[in-house]
Amino acid sequence: MRNVLVTGGSRGLGLAISRELQRQGFRVIAVARHESADLVAAKITFCPFDLSETAAIPSLVKRLRKEFGPLYGLVNNAAIGTSGLLATTRDEALERLVRLNTLSPLMLTKYVVRTMLAAGDGGRIVNVASIAAITGYSGLAAYGATKAYLLGLGRALAREVGAADITVNAVAPGFIDTDMTHGMEAEERVRIMRRSALGRFADPVDVAHAVAFLMSEKARNVTGTVLPIDGGTTA
Repeated sequence: MRNVLVTGGSRGLGLAISRELQRQGFRVIAVARHESADLVAAKITFCPFDLSETAAIPSLVKRLRKEFGPLYGLVNNAAIGTSGLLATTRDEALERLVRLNTLSPLMLTKYVVRTMLAAGDGGRIVNVASIAAITGYSGLAAYGATKAYLLGLGRALAREVGAADITVNAVAPGFIDTDMTHGMEAEERVRIMRRSALGRFADPVDVAHAVAFLMSEKARNVTGTVLPIDGGTTA
Protein backbone atom coordinates (compact mmCIF):
# COMPACT_ATOMS: atom_id res chain seq x y z
CA MET A 1 0.00 0.00 0.00
CA ARG A 2 1.42 3.38 -1.04
CA ASN A 3 1.68 6.15 1.56
CA VAL A 4 0.38 9.65 0.84
CA LEU A 5 0.91 12.57 3.18
CA VAL A 6 -1.90 15.17 3.22
CA THR A 7 -1.31 18.39 5.14
CA GLY A 8 -4.30 20.09 6.71
CA GLY A 9 -6.01 16.74 6.26
CA SER A 10 -8.27 16.73 9.32
CA ARG A 11 -11.07 18.98 8.09
CA GLY A 12 -12.58 20.82 5.15
CA LEU A 13 -10.93 20.37 1.79
CA GLY A 14 -8.04 18.37 3.26
CA LEU A 15 -10.44 15.89 4.84
CA ALA A 16 -12.28 15.43 1.54
CA ILE A 17 -8.95 14.78 -0.20
CA SER A 18 -7.87 12.34 2.52
CA ARG A 19 -11.13 10.40 2.28
CA GLU A 20 -10.98 10.14 -1.50
CA LEU A 21 -7.35 9.01 -1.56
CA GLN A 22 -8.16 6.40 1.06
CA ARG A 23 -11.04 5.18 -1.13
CA GLN A 24 -8.56 4.87 -3.99
CA GLY A 25 -6.45 2.46 -1.95
CA PHE A 26 -3.73 4.73 -0.56
CA ARG A 27 -2.67 4.77 3.06
CA VAL A 28 -3.30 8.39 3.97
CA ILE A 29 -1.35 10.13 6.71
CA ALA A 30 -3.19 13.32 7.63
CA VAL A 31 -0.99 16.00 9.16
CA ALA A 32 -2.67 18.78 11.14
CA ARG A 33 -2.48 20.49 14.49
CA HIS A 34 -5.66 18.84 15.77
CA GLU A 35 -7.50 15.63 14.99
CA SER A 36 -11.18 15.87 14.08
CA ALA A 37 -14.09 13.56 14.84
CA ASP A 38 -14.64 13.12 11.09
CA LEU A 39 -11.05 11.98 10.66
CA VAL A 40 -11.42 9.46 13.47
CA ALA A 41 -14.67 8.18 11.94
CA ALA A 42 -12.94 7.72 8.58
CA LYS A 43 -10.17 5.69 10.28
CA ILE A 44 -7.48 7.79 8.63
CA THR A 45 -4.02 7.83 10.22
CA PHE A 46 -3.44 11.13 12.00
CA CYS A 47 -0.11 12.81 12.72
CA PRO A 48 -0.25 15.88 14.99
CA PHE A 49 2.15 18.57 13.82
CA ASP A 50 2.31 22.35 13.53
CA LEU A 51 3.66 23.05 10.05
CA SER A 52 4.70 26.56 11.03
CA GLU A 53 7.49 24.88 13.05
CA THR A 54 9.63 24.50 9.95
CA ALA A 55 12.80 23.54 11.85
CA ALA A 56 11.05 20.33 12.95
CA ILE A 57 9.98 19.27 9.44
CA PRO A 58 13.10 17.14 8.70
CA SER A 59 12.50 15.14 11.88
CA LEU A 60 8.82 14.73 11.02
CA VAL A 61 9.60 13.25 7.61
CA LYS A 62 12.26 10.98 9.05
CA ARG A 63 9.85 9.72 11.70
CA LEU A 64 7.06 9.05 9.21
CA ARG A 65 9.47 7.28 6.86
CA LYS A 66 10.65 5.05 9.70
CA GLU A 67 7.13 4.27 10.94
CA PHE A 68 5.24 3.79 7.66
CA GLY A 69 7.89 3.19 5.02
CA PRO A 70 8.48 5.13 1.78
CA LEU A 71 6.30 8.15 1.05
CA TYR A 72 4.85 7.93 -2.46
CA GLY A 73 2.66 11.01 -2.43
CA LEU A 74 2.45 14.47 -0.89
CA VAL A 75 -0.51 16.84 -0.99
CA ASN A 76 0.43 20.34 0.17
CA ASN A 77 -3.02 21.51 1.25
CA ALA A 78 -2.54 23.27 4.60
CA ALA A 79 -2.80 27.04 4.30
CA ILE A 80 -4.16 30.17 5.91
CA GLY A 81 -6.91 31.89 3.94
CA THR A 82 -6.47 35.36 5.44
CA SER A 83 -8.15 38.13 3.46
CA GLY A 84 -7.96 41.90 3.73
CA LEU A 85 -6.51 44.93 1.99
CA LEU A 86 -2.72 44.68 1.84
CA ALA A 87 -2.24 48.30 2.97
CA THR A 88 -4.06 47.67 6.25
CA THR A 89 -2.99 44.08 7.02
CA ARG A 90 -0.78 43.77 10.09
CA ASP A 91 2.83 42.76 9.43
CA GLU A 92 2.54 39.86 11.87
CA ALA A 93 -0.42 38.45 9.94
CA LEU A 94 1.47 38.72 6.66
CA GLU A 95 4.50 36.94 8.10
CA ARG A 96 2.34 34.12 9.46
CA LEU A 97 0.52 33.78 6.13
CA VAL A 98 3.73 33.65 4.10
CA ARG A 99 5.41 31.23 6.50
CA LEU A 100 2.63 28.64 6.48
CA ASN A 101 1.61 29.03 2.83
CA THR A 102 5.07 29.12 1.27
CA LEU A 103 8.02 28.19 3.49
CA SER A 104 6.28 25.23 5.15
CA PRO A 105 5.31 23.44 1.90
CA LEU A 106 8.71 24.24 0.41
CA MET A 107 10.56 22.63 3.32
CA LEU A 108 8.19 19.67 3.53
CA THR A 109 8.47 19.06 -0.20
CA LYS A 110 12.27 19.21 0.00
CA TYR A 111 12.51 16.43 2.57
CA VAL A 112 9.73 14.29 1.11
CA VAL A 113 11.39 14.46 -2.32
CA ARG A 114 14.62 13.24 -0.73
CA THR A 115 12.82 10.12 0.52
CA MET A 116 11.21 9.59 -2.90
CA LEU A 117 14.57 9.79 -4.65
CA ALA A 118 16.11 7.40 -2.15
CA ALA A 119 13.28 4.88 -2.58
CA GLY A 120 13.56 5.01 -6.37
CA ASP A 121 9.88 4.20 -6.89
CA GLY A 122 8.76 7.52 -8.34
CA GLY A 123 6.20 9.69 -6.63
CA ARG A 124 3.41 12.23 -6.85
CA ILE A 125 3.29 15.76 -5.47
CA VAL A 126 0.11 17.83 -5.68
CA ASN A 127 0.02 21.44 -4.49
CA VAL A 128 -3.36 22.93 -3.61
CA ALA A 129 -3.23 26.45 -5.03
CA SER A 130 -6.20 28.70 -5.84
CA ILE A 131 -7.70 30.62 -8.73
CA ALA A 132 -6.49 33.66 -6.77
CA ALA A 133 -3.07 32.71 -8.15
CA ILE A 134 -4.41 33.01 -11.69
CA THR A 135 -6.74 36.00 -11.58
CA GLY A 136 -6.91 38.99 -9.26
CA TYR A 137 -9.33 39.40 -6.34
CA SER A 138 -9.51 42.51 -4.19
CA GLY A 139 -8.48 41.71 -0.64
CA LEU A 140 -6.51 38.62 -1.62
CA ALA A 141 -3.19 40.13 -2.72
CA ALA A 142 -1.09 38.39 -0.08
CA TYR A 143 -3.01 35.12 -0.24
CA GLY A 144 -2.93 35.10 -4.06
CA ALA A 145 0.81 35.74 -4.02
CA THR A 146 1.43 32.72 -1.80
CA LYS A 147 -0.67 30.50 -4.05
CA ALA A 148 1.14 31.76 -7.16
CA TYR A 149 4.36 30.78 -5.37
CA LEU A 150 3.14 27.16 -5.32
CA LEU A 151 2.61 27.24 -9.08
CA GLY A 152 6.16 28.44 -9.70
CA LEU A 153 7.54 25.86 -7.30
CA GLY A 154 5.62 23.07 -9.02
CA ARG A 155 6.69 23.92 -12.55
CA ALA A 156 10.39 24.16 -11.67
CA LEU A 157 10.39 21.08 -9.45
CA ALA A 158 8.62 19.05 -12.13
CA ARG A 159 11.70 19.52 -14.33
CA GLU A 160 14.11 18.77 -11.49
CA VAL A 161 12.61 15.41 -10.53
CA GLY A 162 10.93 14.22 -13.72
CA ALA A 163 13.78 11.86 -14.60
CA ALA A 164 13.08 10.05 -11.30
CA ASP A 165 9.44 9.48 -12.35
CA ILE A 166 8.16 11.99 -9.81
CA THR A 167 5.34 14.20 -11.06
CA VAL A 168 4.52 17.62 -9.61
CA ASN A 169 1.17 19.25 -10.31
CA ALA A 170 -1.29 21.70 -8.80
CA VAL A 171 -5.03 22.08 -8.46
CA ALA A 172 -6.53 25.56 -8.30
CA PRO A 173 -9.92 25.53 -6.58
CA GLY A 174 -12.29 28.42 -7.01
CA PHE A 175 -15.02 29.27 -4.52
CA ILE A 176 -15.94 25.98 -2.83
CA ASP A 177 -19.34 25.11 -1.39
CA THR A 178 -18.37 25.06 2.30
CA ASP A 179 -19.55 26.56 5.58
CA MET A 180 -17.53 29.68 4.75
CA THR A 181 -19.39 30.37 1.51
CA HIS A 182 -22.68 29.45 3.17
CA GLY A 183 -22.03 32.34 5.53
CA MET A 184 -21.95 34.84 2.66
CA GLU A 185 -24.84 37.14 1.94
CA ALA A 186 -27.25 35.66 -0.61
CA GLU A 187 -26.51 38.44 -3.12
CA GLU A 188 -22.78 37.84 -2.88
CA ARG A 189 -23.22 34.09 -3.43
CA VAL A 190 -25.33 34.76 -6.51
CA ARG A 191 -22.82 37.29 -7.84
CA ILE A 192 -19.94 34.82 -7.47
CA MET A 193 -21.87 31.97 -9.06
CA ARG A 194 -22.76 34.16 -12.03
CA ARG A 195 -19.04 34.61 -12.74
CA SER A 196 -18.69 30.90 -13.46
CA ALA A 197 -19.57 29.20 -16.74
CA LEU A 198 -21.53 26.50 -14.88
CA GLY A 199 -23.28 28.91 -12.54
CA ARG A 200 -22.45 27.08 -9.33
CA PHE A 201 -19.82 26.57 -6.66
CA ALA A 202 -17.53 23.56 -6.80
CA ASP A 203 -17.77 20.98 -4.00
CA PRO A 204 -14.81 19.77 -1.91
CA VAL A 205 -15.23 16.31 -3.43
CA ASP A 206 -14.67 17.80 -6.91
CA VAL A 207 -11.23 18.95 -5.81
CA ALA A 208 -10.60 15.61 -4.11
CA HIS A 209 -11.37 13.76 -7.35
CA ALA A 210 -8.88 15.94 -9.23
CA VAL A 211 -6.17 15.30 -6.64
CA ALA A 212 -6.87 11.55 -6.77
CA PHE A 213 -6.51 11.60 -10.55
CA LEU A 214 -3.15 13.38 -10.37
CA MET A 215 -2.01 10.89 -7.72
CA SER A 216 -2.98 7.90 -9.90
CA GLU A 217 -1.27 6.00 -12.70
CA LYS A 218 -3.78 7.58 -15.10
CA ALA A 219 -1.82 10.82 -14.70
CA ARG A 220 1.63 9.28 -15.09
CA ASN A 221 2.46 11.58 -18.01
CA VAL A 222 0.95 14.71 -16.47
CA THR A 223 3.42 17.01 -14.71
CA GLY A 224 4.08 20.71 -14.29
CA THR A 225 0.40 21.50 -14.83
CA VAL A 226 -2.33 23.46 -13.03
CA LEU A 227 -5.90 22.16 -13.02
CA PRO A 228 -8.56 24.76 -12.10
CA ILE A 229 -11.67 23.45 -10.37
CA ASP A 230 -13.81 26.55 -10.44
CA GLY A 231 -16.92 25.87 -12.52
CA GLY A 232 -15.37 27.83 -15.35
CA THR A 233 -14.80 31.07 -13.44
CA THR A 234 -11.40 31.52 -15.09
CA ALA A 235 -12.58 30.29 -18.52
